Amino acid sequence: MSRKFILFLYLLTIIGSAHSQDFKEQSIEYDGLNREYSIYVPMSYDGSERFPLLFNFHGGNDQISNWINVADMSPLADTANFILVYPQARPDPSDGGSLNWLPKTDGTFDDVNFVNALIDTLLENFQIDENRIYACGYSLGGDMSFELACKLSNRIAAIASIARTMRADPIDYCTPDHPTGVLTILGTNDFISPYDGIVYDGVEYYLSAAATHTYWASFNGCGKTPSMREVSTSVKRYTWATSLGCNYVEELKVNGGGHDWPGSFGNMTINANTEIWNFVSKFNLKGQIGCASNSQMNVENKVKILLSPNPCKSQLRVINRADTKSNYSIYTILGKPLLNGVLRPGENEFDLSQLSSNIYIFQVGNMYTRIIKD
Repeated sequence: MSRKFILFLYLLTIIGSAHSQDFKEQSIEYDGLNREYSIYVPMSYDGSERFPLLFNFHGGNDQISNWINVADMSPLADTANFILVYPQARPDPSDGGSLNWLPKTDGTFDDVNFVNALIDTLLENFQIDENRIYACGYSLGGDMSFELACKLSNRIAAIASIARTMRADPIDYCTPDHPTGVLTILGTNDFISPYDGIVYDGVEYYLSAAATHTYWASFNGCGKTPSMREVSTSVKRYTWATSLGCNYVEELKVNGGGHDWPGSFGNMTINANTEIWNFVSKFNLKGQIGCASNSQMNVENKVKILLSPNPCKSQLRVINRADTKSNYSIYTILGKPLLNGVLRPGENEFDLSQLSSNIYIFQVGNMYTRIIKD
């Protein structure tokens, strides 16, 4: 092998590795701590237009540098033109200093507020499309993504959670205020984040995959039954959509998969990096881009009903503008049926005073809309 050819290979190596060195280590002061993050800004960014922003949260007790080696999405950021940020978890004083996104003891700290402050900092320094801020994460990082969708809904348009289902009792803490895209990639043989959730000593800590998807499908006004398509012999794609064809919830179910980040380790028939961006990039704060949201107005136009007032305190009035009767059902946000019956043409009155303050789903035919009970 000639010395010129060896030099050529060496230069290629330098060029290839330089890309991975373009992450910039930054920090902000928050809650008395120096909070670190790594940011990747694609070369196409020149400040003349606003770019989407994607957060990628590492798993429990991990470091940014390790996680970037596993889930480096910078090549995608270059081609799709988005800014990429990997935040670092803080030591959890209630867990011996482990690097956790969610403290082991409630009230120890709240990283949702840290992310909110970090977004403010990024907005000061970059032209970011505030309607297209996304979050994804692995394991406890996936947990954090759910937290942001629930508690920072005014800023987070869509999320992806890998190797993690949702914390139990979402009605106690989850208050999103807009249609939110949710993608999961879950292995059926994940012994760290079990597919069927976590129940210990009679207490549920994490929902099952089914309950997680039911919650978000119901919140987004999607039908209860997903469509299914085989991606590979080991992966099936389930999609929950509204009656107007807006796809808000998606699961990539990895049969036999473990606690993996597919495409990097574990299942190699799909690539988590690509699947995440392809999904979340379809959404902004109003819902799926280019697809009419499943608002009350759309329900009214489609099946000729009108709900008011919404939110309501006790009495809900439903006007059926059709000439025929229609079957209706009311469900909890987790899909538990509460009431059902027949809507008469004209005005119908419902007494909801017995229901606690929460979000419920009103179904007529294949149309779903949210009822907010004050």
